[in-house]
Amino acid sequence: MEHWISAVAGGALIGLAASLLLLAKGRIAGVSGMVSGLLPPERGDWAFRAWFLAGLFGSGVVAMLVAPQLIGASPRSLIWLGVAGLSVGVGTRLSGGCTSGHGICGNSRLAPRSIVATLVFLACGILTASVIGASS
Repeated sequence: MEHWISAVAGGALIGLAASLLLLAKGRIAGVSGMVSGLLPPERGDWAFRAWFLAGLFGSGVVAMLVAPQLIGASPRSLIWLGVAGLSVGVGTRLSGGCTSGHGICGNSRLAPRSIVATLVFLACGILTASVIGASS
């Protein structure tokens, strides 16, 4: 039951943060867009993007230090995590956005492009987890 409660609380906090960013700054909380704006740096936007990403990373570090049992150990090796990260990066460039931009922000605005992208993300994730899980 504890994992269920923490998942709901985490989802609510992500939704709240995305809503506040959109209302306060008129910005979409898409992580891939934030990263792509850092390399190469976009004038006037770099500091905002860097602080946004530092907050994401920093909150993960704080969670790891305060409640490591909520995060747990990775079920895969560092090599697999690198392959997965690279695949996600390529996928976000191909789809014009990431799961946070499309899945949270785009779907909440009922954007057709985001709905299609999210369905593709989910299908690929389910397929990948099924294939890797079957081979383990």
